[in-house]
Amino acid sequence: MTHSDLDVARRLADAARAAILPHFRQATTLADNKLDTGFDPVTVADRAAEEAMRAVLAELRPEDGILGEEFAPTPGTSGRTWVLDPIDGTRGFISGTPTWGVLIALSEAAGPILGVIDQPYIGERFEGTRDHAQVVGPQGTQALLTRTTQSLDEAILFTTFPEVGTPEDRARFEQVARQVKLTRYGMDCYAYALLAAGTVDLVIEAGLKAYDIQAPIAVIEAAGGLVTDWEGNPAHEGGRALAAANPQIHGAALAALKQS
Repeated sequence: MTHSDLDVARRLADAARAAILPHFRQATTLADNKLDTGFDPVTVADRAAEEAMRAVLAELRPEDGILGEEFAPTPGTSGRTWVLDPIDGTRGFISGTPTWGVLIALSEAAGPILGVIDQPYIGERFEGTRDHAQVVGPQGTQALLTRTTQSLDEAILFTTFPEVGTPEDRARFEQVARQVKLTRYGMDCYAYALLAAGTVDLVIEAGLKAYDIQAPIAVIEAAGGLVTDWEGNPAHEGGRALAAANPQIHGAALAALKQS
């Protein structure tokens, strides 16, 4: 039986859900720290979910490469790579908030062509390909479509960490935050999902890895938005990201980020 790329992505998300949910909001689920200085948590759920997804790919897409957060990259022969973040937002996961998610992207040399942002506890799955943009959740299946907000003073802005990144990153972020209608923090990948769903206008972050941003790029672009770095260049390798609902609000935010 031949499985489409989207079907494979859905099977990956199903496998990750099954591996993660038994550990969510459980007092026995402990976090290890990846860092000697600072705090970058990882749990048994992170590792189990990536292992489960890798097992699906070994069966259905053995020719494709894999780039995941928790294990070494797996080379492929097809020129395509599955980019996996088993739990984006592990800090939220261990705190019990339902704003973490499973990120799945299928990427070619020029960037991602398919993305899934899956929130297992809520039961929402945001999907994006070149001809498909939908969310399936408690309210049924709905098309994804970004907002048409034109000016910063009407925009809703999200980022995960109040410090954003370096002191320079923070200063540049604040140049945008001072001009928008509302700024919110701490949503991890769920902020990108909300942008694709048409409730948020901007997400601005720094210090990202490829597995943090590739799925959001595909979902947001499928819904009509765009994602670049803070200079307007491709962002699929990580670093600084500016996700926007439409070209007009993107241009306004980009101009504000570049102000000295």
